Amino acid sequence: MSHVSAGIRQEGMNTIHSIIYTVRDLDAAKAIHTALLATEPHTDQPYYVGYNVAGLEIALRPAGDGASLAAPVVNVLVPDVEAALAAAQQAGATLADPPNDVGGGLVATVTDPNGITLGLIQRS
Repeated sequence: MSHVSAGIRQEGMNTIHSIIYTVRDLDAAKAIHTALLATEPHTDQPYYVGYNVAGLEIALRPAGDGASLAAPVVNVLVPDVEAALAAAQQAGATLADPPNDVGGGLVATVTDPNGITLGLIQRS
């Protein structure tokens, strides 16, 4: 497989939708992200703080729901979450959370053999 020049999107390619960091101290993380991103969050709630950075959602969520602090969750925008789940599982991923309707789309997560959690998002 060859690499495509940077900045060129291949037809049918899925895109990165968001990166979500699970944090121990939401207020401290919000202060740092606001300073570094040089913008206020578009969503600022006790359960989620979100920034739009050139079309990419950068978000913070508090630990406490059992989420790992080990690494952020990168969410991939896919046209069909069920098909993407099947492909990921066939490639060796384990289902972490089945598809859930979050109002506006379906969200599911898988874990790869290295313990990395990846999110899949299908918009309605």
